[in-house]
Amino acid sequence: MPKPLLFLDVDGPLNPYAAKAQRRPEGYTTLRVPLDGAADPGAGPRLRRRPLRVWLNPRHGPSLLSLPYELVWATTWMADANRWIGPVLGLPALPYVDFGDTLHEDRPDGVHWKTRPLLAYAEGRPFAWVDDEQSGLDDAYVSTRHPGPALLHHVNPRIGLAEPDFTALAGFAEAVASRS
Repeated sequence: MPKPLLFLDVDGPLNPYAAKAQRRPEGYTTLRVPLDGAADPGAGPRLRRRPLRVWLNPRHGPSLLSLPYELVWATTWMADANRWIGPVLGLPALPYVDFGDTLHEDRPDGVHWKTRPLLAYAEGRPFAWVDDEQSGLDDAYVSTRHPGPALLHHVNPRIGLAEPDFTALAGFAEAVASRS
């Protein structure tokens, strides 16, 4: 049986963007990602924006790779996660969910715009999803539409992934393996 999928969001779980702005969390490094022509010296002043500050913990890469999952980016960064995020964490190029037209889709039922595309990508396979934006509405949606085991694991965006999160993810994967 294939490993369960681990859908990884970047901002919140890996980049604790909501931490105090002037206090990089211990163990994290700062990455500056150019936005809208910031890397283009010929861009006019209206096109230049300050680079995006991203805090990443290089220890997360080995911790994620040690989990019995198939890792998949589930982030608005999509393919850019392999360019900017993965190398800092020591992750190989990972597949990603292409959110396409559903990116930030407004859903009147309150279900997160990522939920439906993640279920489609999983195709019934067991999965865990680490994010800082799921709600009980997403849990209910998944439980009624996904035939396999699923864990929607909320991560505090002020803290990012921490040891209890890795413990919960390992426990879910063990439970899935014991059902096989």
